[in-house]
Amino acid sequence: MRLACWLVFAGCCSLTAGIEPISTSIAVGMAAALTGFLASYQNVLYYFHECCRPEWISFNKTGLKYDLDTKLYGQHVAAQVILKAVTGFMKNENPKKPLVLSLHGWTGTGKNFVSQLIAENIYAKGMSSSFVHLFTATAHFPHEMHINTYKSQLQEWVRGNVSICPRSMFIFDEMDKMHPGLIDSIKPYLDFYDNLNGVSYRQAIFIFLSNAGGENIVQVALDFWRDGREREEMQLKDLETALSLSVFNNRNSGFWHTGLIDKNLVDFFVPFLPLEYKHIVQCGLSEMVSKGHVPDREVVEMMAHDLNYFPKEERVFSMQGCKVIPSRLDFYV
Repeated sequence: MRLACWLVFAGCCSLTAGIEPISTSIAVGMAAALTGFLASYQNVLYYFHECCRPEWISFNKTGLKYDLDTKLYGQHVAAQVILKAVTGFMKNENPKKPLVLSLHGWTGTGKNFVSQLIAENIYAKGMSSSFVHLFTATAHFPHEMHINTYKSQLQEWVRGNVSICPRSMFIFDEMDKMHPGLIDSIKPYLDFYDNLNGVSYRQAIFIFLSNAGGENIVQVALDFWRDGREREEMQLKDLETALSLSVFNNRNSGFWHTGLIDKNLVDFFVPFLPLEYKHIVQCGLSEMVSKGHVPDREVVEMMAHDLNYFPKEERVFSMQGCKVIPSRLDFYV
């Protein structure tokens, strides 16, 4: 008898047996025993090695809602859109296309953090999952002269990983620094196709992160504030159209005149609002807990007060957001 073992689904091992011609009764008995052994062996492997199976990939709607409600500060629009978009997509057993989200806003407003929350509530290993792929423009695609090479590499990377696991997630950070035209290389994978060359991309998730369009979002937030309207009154419809147009027409954006926008392949443009003083304090208190300290509001408020805000006189919105808090807080604790 010969046993052959090979890898499938990134680290999951399957065993098959090739049985030489011997007596039927012995063969049947051995086959039954071998089948039971293989099933037990595979179950053990599935438990210890990450696989593209429900044991490792399972959407937790309750967990995502809880995280967005309790860990994401000042982003009621983004939280509502993300929860509905991801929940609707993950509940659909036969989606017509991949889920494509484009998150926009100034640095420190929570775009990367939300991507992390999504991953943590789908994949058992969160951002460390072998099925979650993070690309950063300045690190992975630094030289414009190599853009054709990058296009080919990106196509192969996406195709290869979706072939391994259809429920893969791809996160593209710094889209505002990505060379125009590069992201169009994966446009066919985001479109309404059953499959391309035998590979279906309809269960995959693509998330784009960008500072582009941040000025438009800030202007809407300022207008609301100057009109005496509550921040929570802002809705997606107040921001999305202007946001998508500004990104599409921004020559410094990876989305400049891209077919992803022109062909309506981006499901949601998600705006992240500039944070106010109270949100910075919330971030600071959470950071103290994560560092193992007892939350001290006086210390956090001192740190938050020393940060920069705009407009200069009114000091309404933070210029740095929550991104600088982990390093800044160390000076006050």
